[in-house]
Amino acid sequence: MSIQLQFLGATQNVTGSSHLLEIDKHRILVDCGLYQEREFRARNWNPFPVNPQTIDTVLLTHAHLDHCGLLPKLVKEGFKGKILCTPPTQQITRILLFDSAHIQEEDAEFKKRRHIREGRKGPYPEVPLYTENEVKKVIPLFEPVEYENPVNISKSVRVSFHDAGHILGSSMIKIKINSDDIKRTIIFSGDIGRWNKPIIRDPTVFEEADYVIMESTYGNRFHENIATTTEMLKEVVKVTEKKGGNLIIPSFALERTQELLYYLSEFLSKNQIPHLLTFVDSPMAIDITEVFNHYPEYFDKEMLDRIQHRDIPFYWTTLKLTRSVGESKAINHIKASCIIIAGSGMCTGGRIKHHLVNNISRPESTILFVGYQAKGTLGREIIEGSKKVRILGQTYPVKARIVKINGFSAHADQNELLKWLSSFKSSLRHLFVVHGEQEVALKFARLVRINNGWNVSVPRYLEKVALV
Repeated sequence: MSIQLQFLGATQNVTGSSHLLEIDKHRILVDCGLYQEREFRARNWNPFPVNPQTIDTVLLTHAHLDHCGLLPKLVKEGFKGKILCTPPTQQITRILLFDSAHIQEEDAEFKKRRHIREGRKGPYPEVPLYTENEVKKVIPLFEPVEYENPVNISKSVRVSFHDAGHILGSSMIKIKINSDDIKRTIIFSGDIGRWNKPIIRDPTVFEEADYVIMESTYGNRFHENIATTTEMLKEVVKVTEKKGGNLIIPSFALERTQELLYYLSEFLSKNQIPHLLTFVDSPMAIDITEVFNHYPEYFDKEMLDRIQHRDIPFYWTTLKLTRSVGESKAINHIKASCIIIAGSGMCTGGRIKHHLVNNISRPESTILFVGYQAKGTLGREIIEGSKKVRILGQTYPVKARIVKINGFSAHADQNELLKWLSSFKSSLRHLFVVHGEQEVALKFARLVRINNGWNVSVPRYLEKVALV
């Protein structure tokens, strides 16, 4: 039996996750992610690196676009197999893909209109990467699988999903190969979550594996502890209200928005922050919050205790959920300070761009980043101190207060990544470090090599290795 692994994405960068596992004639794709860094975005438009018609099964670790966002392209180019994932991942991926298609169609039309307005001569080749109609063809291929419920996908290959503690329904994937001549266990970490976070459970740990494909997003950083993080959030709200500005929070619609609501509702119930109007200006975030309400069995004890005491952290009197464009535009006419949570989390699209246009040049306003900002994104440009930024085709001076809080990250930091690895009781045959910027991934791989004495490597894009 031959086993080969090819790295199709998230190699020395943090988006575009995709790995092809070939076990004899069976081809398994683990994740099919969208590239979000400007440096690699052209890859989204290239033909898929392997013929999608030859792929039998897709295993999806979770619903973030950098792990699922190219599924419509995969299907458009000929994939017809099953897409296995947990039930919440299925529901949330559906929401994110339709939203992604809508934004891409909208952005293509916006660019076309701008080029016409600027007097550029046609033709105007702006087209979306995929459309909502193409997303519809993906949905019937999903097949939900519960945690810890092994599924046979071939005679000798069994797959199981395990809680990654990253976002609702996120998974680590264990693949067990058991044939007459070979027995191997391969684990894909997906995005590893954190311990003692609210809402969802802690990451699963494993004692044995032969090969591990592991993320390293924060392999060189350490997060603030939760007490420091929550105090920083309180301080930002208070200072912004005192200055008379707005608090703009670019936030991922999935998990980060719900976690922010969790803490804001707790602060308000204890009168620890001003009772400001708070807007979740994201139809997608609103829809995802409704998905959370359908899967309480995925919550941790802390969240279940709050629900049992009728303390619902996703709803309170001054919280406004804005679905329509009209409601979103009306926020700009509010004179008093308010909190605006909008997507996308890296400021690459969506309504957050319009709120940045209205606030980034106001010294009294605050732009608060609570998530990872990939290299080449507008969010990264802002937190790195750019004095001017280009948004929706116009340049704006950055005068607002810029704040970054790392403690809200849903990704494990260096200590937590090492903690996850420490659960393995015996040496791995090989550890592959992926999903980290080049310098970070190489540094983390070197650290593990020194600490554990394991074979560790940082694969290159399209590199193929034999797992013997």
